[in-house]
Amino acid sequence: MRATTGLTTLALVLAVGVARADDAKLPEGSAPQKAATSGSTDIAKGDAFAGAAALPADEARIVNDVSISAGGLFASGNARSVAVTAGSKVRIRRDDQQFSAALAANYARSGKPGEAVAPTAQNVQGLVRYDYYFAEGWSVFAQTSGRHDPFQGLDFRWNVDPGVAHYFIDEKTHRLWAELGYDFQYDARTTDAQNGQKFGAAPPATPAEQAANDAKREDPTKVTHSVRSFVGYENKLNETVAFTTSLEYLQSLQDTDAARLNFDIGIKAQVVNHLSVATTYSMRYDNKPLKAVQYNSDSIAAVNLVYTLF
Repeated sequence: MRATTGLTTLALVLAVGVARADDAKLPEGSAPQKAATSGSTDIAKGDAFAGAAALPADEARIVNDVSISAGGLFASGNARSVAVTAGSKVRIRRDDQQFSAALAANYARSGKPGEAVAPTAQNVQGLVRYDYYFAEGWSVFAQTSGRHDPFQGLDFRWNVDPGVAHYFIDEKTHRLWAELGYDFQYDARTTDAQNGQKFGAAPPATPAEQAANDAKREDPTKVTHSVRSFVGYENKLNETVAFTTSLEYLQSLQDTDAARLNFDIGIKAQVVNHLSVATTYSMRYDNKPLKAVQYNSDSIAAVNLVYTLF
């Protein structure tokens, strides 16, 4: 995934160029720009929908928003690597009710010449959410999400997150909101995690290696109950550039020392009409990861082309 750093820098240059072009009064696209369509490669922030908080009250109460995104990097020769990301988002609102859904997948592998190519990233995520706006600036919501990520020792992670959201700034091009609720999490661990070894690692060859793996063995499943808090910010800087960021914190109710923190930031620049370039960065931190997981944080920086269907 280190190869994505160059792509991220290139996309930022493209975004600045598009922003300067706006000063020259270039013709605007016919499709409205939707700040929530960030092109993010990590839809679940602590398994919450990145930017799913809902449509501002002063926008139209009937909304159809569907977008797809994709990006990739391919290298051969002295360095061999493949990195691809793809996703889609749907948001439909009718008066005080809104439905949101998202799907994302990330995959990467690399290897030296003459050696086998090994995967370095592999995850699939999905989310469905329903919002009901019961008062000005307030909504209640329920969302459920799933994630498959063997590098985190997860064969499948299922989350259910009910809660309430409040909008401090609720304008068409500028909004700030917070969410508070409950998180139910069910983890089904991979066979590697249950055997106390990293994903893709070779079987233990010595009794000492076997003993080390035994010390890292995980239960097949685990249920966690947490309090969830979330803050999101979106700003449509001008007609072609939009900025989004969010921060989420989950505190376990069973273990006061266990907590998760998730951060997301992105900038999207319109290229032509329905087509935009989105540069995003996502970070997921767990202060008590599975024993066989080497690091307690994962991050993804990506560049995507985002096409808004309508």
